[in-house]
Amino acid sequence: MNVIGVVSALKSEASCFMNLRFPIYRIVNLGENTRLCLSSMGSNAAHGAALKLHEYGVNALVSFGVAAALDDKLTPGDLVLPESVVDGEHLPVNLEWRNQLERLLSSHLTIVGGSLASCPEPLTSRQAKLALGEATGACAADMESAAIARVAANAGIPFIAIRAIVDPIYFSPPDALLSAVYPDGGVDFIRLISLLINRSVPPKTLVHLAMGMHAARSTLTKVVQTAGMALASEAINNQNENDREASSQ
Repeated sequence: MNVIGVVSALKSEASCFMNLRFPIYRIVNLGENTRLCLSSMGSNAAHGAALKLHEYGVNALVSFGVAAALDDKLTPGDLVLPESVVDGEHLPVNLEWRNQLERLLSSHLTIVGGSLASCPEPLTSRQAKLALGEATGACAADMESAAIARVAANAGIPFIAIRAIVDPIYFSPPDALLSAVYPDGGVDFIRLISLLINRSVPPKTLVHLAMGMHAARSTLTKVVQTAGMALASEAINNQNENDREASSQ
């Protein structure tokens, strides 16, 4: 049986599948053929979650969540289905699976391809986004997909990334705000109120962030509703069948 493993860094991303509590690193069954692991932010956390899913028996991996735009044409809610992930090298995406998903979703969402860049920490300025885009040629960036892609490549199993734009190139979460955000995306409200009182974070910044996250989550929820809980694809069957044939020769 083909079992898909989904890695999400944030609770707000994971909740697009189901309104459940998602403890970090606990594998949750989302149906007969889908498992989800909430990793928290960052490449090390995502790597650990992807390894845990693979050890649990999944034979395909999905990086599912939000991304920052590196291209000024992208707006919050646009869906990025990359053809590769860039982190010093181009890490492969299963193009048959990716293209099948694009065909399924293209009448419902604005979809872009290209490359997805890896960044070690949140991008908090337009200049940082422009620099990463110029260096990599990527249209968007996140902190987790490259780590998940490496686990899939090392295990010889299919991988895709499904990422919705949360912040455009001209707007980024300020450094100060990050001190009020937990690794799973939860908010330290006492710290946040302090930042608002001392004007380290303007209220309009929170409005922009909330609007971007709403647009991104709407897109991710539409992906789940349209593609189905399992995000199933014949591409997984094809690759795993080819791998079995190769190993038997």
